[in-house]
Amino acid sequence: MRVVTWNLWWRFGPWEARQKAILGVLRELRPDVVGLQEVWATDDGENLAEWLAGELGLHWAWGPSPAPERWQRRIGDAAVGIGNAVLSRWPVTDHAVLPLPAPTDVADGRLALYARLATPSYDVPFFTTHLTSAVHASAVRCRQVRALAEFVAEHRSGTPFPPVVTGDFNALPDSDEIRLFGGYRTAPAVPGQVLYDAWEYAEPGAPAFTWDAANPYAAAGLGPSARIDYIHVGPPGAGGIGHVQGVRRAGDGPVEGVWPSDHAAVVADLAHRHRVGG
Repeated sequence: MRVVTWNLWWRFGPWEARQKAILGVLRELRPDVVGLQEVWATDDGENLAEWLAGELGLHWAWGPSPAPERWQRRIGDAAVGIGNAVLSRWPVTDHAVLPLPAPTDVADGRLALYARLATPSYDVPFFTTHLTSAVHASAVRCRQVRALAEFVAEHRSGTPFPPVVTGDFNALPDSDEIRLFGGYRTAPAVPGQVLYDAWEYAEPGAPAFTWDAANPYAAAGLGPSARIDYIHVGPPGAGGIGHVQGVRRAGDGPVEGVWPSDHAAVVADLAHRHRVGG
């Protein structure tokens, strides 16, 4: 099962050219399921996730931001919304949205989206999220990952496949919020719930930055390069289903001269069939 997470940089920059580049990357990856953040939708019914799903032959689910106004002011267009989305090879049989807690000074409508995916063998509890980006807001992100962990716990049951949580966490791997969410380097946010950082299965020395100064859109912010986008997976189910078999970056260079986003994507391949004798 190929899983991708990607922040698509909303309607910033040369978004029409970037839209085609995003499609090109995803088409080459041939993912089974994708968690997307900063997805745009317009008041007249256009939705980037719907368009991508149609081009790729995938199902889709959409979680609009409940408070897009701060984003809209940045581009001067109140007719464009923002949210998270899931693209899936398999039908989406259920979905739910969790607005993430944040104080007024950084509140801009961040959320988590849950989608239950009906494979022929079992359901996959899949999540994608986008946490607060303010550099100083680690404490806010800790509140958000506690809420996210409870959201995962609420929706993960009834299937042998472990939960898969994707997204732009805007946090470094050794931060309090990532350690708290994972629950295996410190006490978990939900007692007994562990979610592994899939990148720990990466090849040693593999390029890891998803916010990379090599990308001109990211470099413009003058901050250091960092790995801030994640695929988290619960411990494997019976027979090893959900085990991370490999992980890497994608979308980390220009496509016909256009960088698709200010973030690189993360791609993980998960075992989705029982091992023989398992």
